[in-house]
Amino acid sequence: MSAKLTTNDLEPFWMPFTANRQYKKAPRLLVSAERTHYTTDDGRRVLDGTSGLWCVNAGHCRPKIVEAIRKQVGELDFAGSFQMGHPKAFECASKLVNIAPPGFDHVFFTNSGSESVETALKMALAYHRAKGNAAKVRLIGRERGYHGVNFGGTSVGGIANNRKWFGSLLSGVDHLRHTHDLVRNAFSRGEPEHGAELADDLERLVALHDASTIAAVIVEPVACSTGVLIPPKGYLKRLAAICAKHDILLIFDEVITAFGRLGTPFGADYFGVSPDIITTAKGITNGTIPMGAVFVKTKIYDAFMSGAEEAIDLFHGYTYSGHPVACAACIATLETYQEEGLLTRAAELAPYWEDAVHALKGLPHIIDIRNIGLIGAIEFDPIPGEPGKLAHTRFVEAFKRGLLVRATGDIIALSPPLIIEKKEIDQLFDILSSVLKTVN
Repeated sequence: MSAKLTTNDLEPFWMPFTANRQYKKAPRLLVSAERTHYTTDDGRRVLDGTSGLWCVNAGHCRPKIVEAIRKQVGELDFAGSFQMGHPKAFECASKLVNIAPPGFDHVFFTNSGSESVETALKMALAYHRAKGNAAKVRLIGRERGYHGVNFGGTSVGGIANNRKWFGSLLSGVDHLRHTHDLVRNAFSRGEPEHGAELADDLERLVALHDASTIAAVIVEPVACSTGVLIPPKGYLKRLAAICAKHDILLIFDEVITAFGRLGTPFGADYFGVSPDIITTAKGITNGTIPMGAVFVKTKIYDAFMSGAEEAIDLFHGYTYSGHPVACAACIATLETYQEEGLLTRAAELAPYWEDAVHALKGLPHIIDIRNIGLIGAIEFDPIPGEPGKLAHTRFVEAFKRGLLVRATGDIIALSPPLIIEKKEIDQLFDILSSVLKTVN
């Protein structure tokens, strides 16, 4: 290492999804957090309008979760899950399936949303092979979808910048049309009225590829990372019906929408749709320890249990699947959610939140406002030749004024911790409104 570098030098860390050179000229450093606020390196309190990165649903540094992690790491720091086990993994899995939608009786542990997606895609392919349908190998994503950054998730994802740098990715992948319709649905409150028929785009792909070749469709119930694209009324139910008609597995990517973000335990509950596989991460440990879980319907699990009893049934897994410390964090997180009613609290706050976010209508450059549960988005009319500039400059200014928001393209996304109070919602939108009014 160069002698010029100090232990707190910014240069060695190649930051993810960051304009590294720009950031390191004017870094934004967070040094502590408590409940709904961060503290910066210069001592300022910043209201967390993004739950960290869509993950700190119960607020920061919650004592029960912190203590569970401390206790576990001193008791059992690691135990593998390949042909071995430890009690916390089984307890954690049981607690998770107890809050899952009906029919989801098994979970497979991963370490992130990206790994959960890879796992779900591989499960879908292997399921059809186990059922004697080995020709079902095609995977269908959706334009503007985000499913993590591994090869499978990037392939079924539909965000151009996430794909174009990495070559051809996986073969045998196609994409549904996205559901974003500014002409008909701008400034909708909750689910838009128009666009359920866009689910029929799957019939076009079935006609093109034949259902006998299609293994699975993967969609986010709410496409958050691309800017909070909310499904039109009836869209997801229509998509599920088409999948069932053609024996195509439906995967809900609920890395963001699971664990109370919409006011229900899962997005599947909110929309009244029962997919075949659900991917989760983020809020599963309140963001404290990396962890993910893939929930599967009983029919999926049972399809792998027909071989010899001593044979490995799924040739897939991770060193840290069901890590003891992650499981302890998950158990304490679930207990915190249930003790404080956080899996449904967003439903109580949603009307107040909706009024607050839509009160921004009419401010400069805004062409759409969207909301659902405790999620909001403000979309700006992009500057020709400078995509993302409007949102980024407002993100930076909001941080200076004490508010953390998420800039994604020409959109600001909001998803505060589920413990936020109405007075803090007022504070959030007071700061954001002042930024939108004064920044050119």
